[in-house]
Amino acid sequence: MVPMDKLSIYVPQEKRQHQPIERLTKLAKKRDRSVNYLVVQAILEYVEREEKKDKGPGK
Repeated sequence: MVPMDKLSIYVPQEKRQHQPIERLTKLAKKRDRSVNYLVVQAILEYVEREEKKDKGPGK
């Protein structure tokens, strides 16, 4: 597998009503962080949470 260090996302039309880009931009400014930082943090938290589910009892 080739290591990846870049990722591009597409926000589906049905999710645009939630204004994810605008909300991320506002939060990034408030937290004095980049949008990229927030997105990477969210991805890492999601992956860790889902991996824990896979390692749950009986698996």
